Amino acid sequence: MFKKTLEEFKKFIARGNVLDLAVGVIIGGAFSAIVTSLVNNILTPIIGLVLGGKDFSNLAITFKNTRIQYGAFIQSIIDFLIIAVCIFFIVKIVNKLMNLHKKEEVKEEVKPPVKSEEVILLEEIRDLLKKNNKITKKSTKEK
Repeated sequence: MFKKTLEEFKKFIARGNVLDLAVGVIIGGAFSAIVTSLVNNILTPIIGLVLGGKDFSNLAITFKNTRIQYGAFIQSIIDFLIIAVCIFFIVKIVNKLMNLHKKEEVKEEVKPPVKSEEVILLEEIRDLLKKNNKITKKSTKEK
């Protein structure tokens, strides 16, 4: 039972789409860290300067004993938008590359087949036989 389950698990893991998904998740996590750093260390201070030198990430409202950190929420929205824009452009580039690859495949498929020497010779013999047959029919009708 355990051996069979282990074999099924190996087949499942070895499938391409599972490995692709795992790689995508790992790269996505690393990319998310880069974008978060971009927002925290570059964009947030610039937006803070525009807002009058305030620390944008620490913007908050205190209501009774509760602190509502809307600056961190806005920062998360900026993270999301930057990631979405980057993914949009990556998908757009990949689609262009895939379309170029498909166009090349279509161009290769459209090429007319090259006839072998034997086929060309057989076609010439056929044409000569047809021509000879027409000449023979004409001369028979004339008699």
